Amino acid sequence: MIKIKNLTKIYEVNKNNITTALNNINLEINEGELIILKGSSGSGKSTILSTIAGLSKPTSGEVIINNERISKLPDNFASIFRREHIGFIFQKYNLIPNISVKENILIPLIPQNPSSEVAEKLLINVMRKFKIEHKKDDIVKNLSGGEQQRVAIARSQINNPSIIIADEPTANLDKELSIHFIDILRELKQAGKTIIVATHDPLFFDLDFTDRLIEVSNGELLL
Repeated sequence: MIKIKNLTKIYEVNKNNITTALNNINLEINEGELIILKGSSGSGKSTILSTIAGLSKPTSGEVIINNERISKLPDNFASIFRREHIGFIFQKYNLIPNISVKENILIPLIPQNPSSEVAEKLLINVMRKFKIEHKKDDIVKNLSGGEQQRVAIARSQINNPSIIIADEPTANLDKELSIHFIDILRELKQAGKTIIVATHDPLFFDLDFTDRLIEVSNGELLL
């Protein structure tokens, strides 16, 4: 389903300061797998995720998803592909703080301009699934960290994407909320989603429903 081929990403801060974030990595991820990318901050995990999602272009190599060369798509087409196929859960949620839970969750639907009836049905389904329906009209900045995370997860699922990408999803959560997030991942995997999580949280390292735990170090995969 996802093929990463000879992927390299180099950041040129200036001519005398070049950082190799990814160094010629190769990886195949099958449909329905849960992959945990383990590694310290700066190891290259987040760069892998952003490249798979089409948020970042590689210096060389390519990412292929369902026979579509994502890394070669122009930004506008990459954005469309991402909206239709990928749900991204960010470490810091990336919510708009001064609008409501409902408005945040519905943002990915704006380009599709669905009828109010269709949008409301999708909204209710994801809010119920992630137990956030009672906060529907609350302003996001007034929510707790765990509630904001559930809003971010609901937003990532409003388009029912087949691929879920999570970047350090428990970094701002306590242990109880982290375990709750893991329970949500289990449900999403049971629903057939392909899931890639980048984390250094040890709670993820011994999950009984993980397909592969891959260590990332200095821009390379330690397979």
